[in-house]
Amino acid sequence: MEWFEAVDGYCERVDAAFWSEPINAVTNAAFLIAALWAWQRPDLPVMARVLTVILALIGIGSFLFHTFAQTWAGLADVLPILMFILVYIYVATRDYFGASRGVSWVAVIGFFPFAAVIGWLISDWEDFGSTRGYVPVPILIMIYAYLLRRKLPDVARRLTIGLGILVASMGARWADEPLCHMHPSGTHFLWHILNAVMLAWMIEVYRRHMLAGRRAKR
Repeated sequence: MEWFEAVDGYCERVDAAFWSEPINAVTNAAFLIAALWAWQRPDLPVMARVLTVILALIGIGSFLFHTFAQTWAGLADVLPILMFILVYIYVATRDYFGASRGVSWVAVIGFFPFAAVIGWLISDWEDFGSTRGYVPVPILIMIYAYLLRRKLPDVARRLTIGLGILVASMGARWADEPLCHMHPSGTHFLWHILNAVMLAWMIEVYRRHMLAGRRAKR
């Protein structure tokens, strides 16, 4: 792997210059704003704070990728996203379903074969480009929402809202290249903004659930 190899994967980038993607770079501030908003929410559980820190790291990593645009920066971009997914799977399994820590860890580990199977099933979706790699996430949220629809209807409804925002953000990510000839700045920046909103909302869903649990115990 060439760690310093240039990566040109977005409509806005026209050369290897640091500020070749100004809109894509600057809109990563949305993740930091979303993280700050989430951090200041009242009665934020410890694991929600962990997710909030990861949310900020997503913004930093994505900024590095859309400025340096090299392989190492790409890794800095995707690793925090994966970390957020895995941590959320753990807390969702443990605290939404009331599963043990062991079962929750199994769910975390199970994400990898689950994603691999989904990837295999949609391997012909070449037009989706790199957005195809994110398809397992909305499917997983949909599964969790469906399974929770009777036990925790409010959580299921809120997860569904998050699902809708995620699908919209993925649509913006996918449209970046096909619409490039019409919109030279691309649409990837909308992925940043909508994704920031979605991730902050998912943290809020968790916060509200945990807060409701505390009230029920009083």
